[in-house]
Amino acid sequence: MDRPDFYRFHQGDRVLPFASEEYDARLAGLRARMEEAGVEACVFTSMHNIAYYSGFLYCSFGRPYGLVVTETESVTISAGIDAAQPWRRCHGDNITYTDWKRNNYWRAILSVTGEGRVIGYEGDHLTLAQRDLLEDFLKPSATLDIAPATMVQRMHKSPAELALIRHGANVADVGGFAIKDAIREGAREIDVAMAGRDAMELEIAKRFPDAEYRDTWVWFQSGINTDGAHNPVTARQLQRGDILSLNTFPMISGYYTALERTMFVGEVDDASLKIWEANVAAHEYGMSLLKPGAKCSEVTEQINAFFAERDLLQYRTFGYGHSFGVLSHYYGREAGLELREDIDTMLEPGMVISMEPMLTIPEGSPGAGGYREHDILIITDEGNENITGYPYGPEFNVVG
Repeated sequence: MDRPDFYRFHQGDRVLPFASEEYDARLAGLRARMEEAGVEACVFTSMHNIAYYSGFLYCSFGRPYGLVVTETESVTISAGIDAAQPWRRCHGDNITYTDWKRNNYWRAILSVTGEGRVIGYEGDHLTLAQRDLLEDFLKPSATLDIAPATMVQRMHKSPAELALIRHGANVADVGGFAIKDAIREGAREIDVAMAGRDAMELEIAKRFPDAEYRDTWVWFQSGINTDGAHNPVTARQLQRGDILSLNTFPMISGYYTALERTMFVGEVDDASLKIWEANVAAHEYGMSLLKPGAKCSEVTEQINAFFAERDLLQYRTFGYGHSFGVLSHYYGREAGLELREDIDTMLEPGMVISMEPMLTIPEGSPGAGGYREHDILIITDEGNENITGYPYGPEFNVVG
């Protein structure tokens, strides 16, 4: 029996999130950066960069996946368990590696790169073990961390990306309205979350009938569970007067969007209302600051001052916003575009960023709980375009 180290298995029609021209443009931008840095071949291992440059979003299950980009080739590297699905869902070529022999993954990569070349890799993703194998198999003349350059490229969205992100924001709103309808005393967090998730997945399937569907989710928190932005859903039952945190996260072909809102069940007490209104005011102030030429760190300091004047800054829990695009809760992050004190990136037209101030008041204090509003904004030539439609604030979000 012939047991190849790797082979090509291509069948079926190819379906991609974007037109081939979109990927050609991304690869041209990458190759310009490679030429400038003297890199002859890039070996990408992360879900976000493989998806960004090829369209293929892998499912690892402990197996390595890759994308090799040279001056003339773009080749995804996938495991045999996926058969031809990676080829159908990628731009460029695809090689399947087998598990007959250990490290066939690197033999497949070597077949594209050759030995002794200058290799670009992702320093924020490649493990130490895989880095050693890269050295052993590819015998590079030099290596260079290409991840920072790719992040800068991903931060600037194309018109096609902006169109997809707008769809995502619309879908997040659909989930938000479904959640609002499901909120009532006695309902469990998990029941409300499932209503929002189901509504979004159906909406994505309606808008993108040829896509693959996965990874859309909801975090719906109540009471003490609102104290952290990423707290998982539980079976806690909603009670009248509870503070709630609505978080819808549709995923469309690797592109993440979000809607986040503070809510209350039935009624809101005076202390909570005061905190909520202050956070809403900070949210609106923050959105007004997002315009071309604004520096992330300076926007952060201005919102910090806003909260400090109201003796609330000590309750802030994280930065005020982040980039959107190919990212997720388990892969990818464009850390160069976040509203934090240590990020000096200047906002430019075509960037997409959230405004999401959050205050967490400790349990036992008046107004206890986590307050968070979240809108997605596209930076334009004149200022910004808010693509989130679900209303925020007490007038709309005291429900159930």
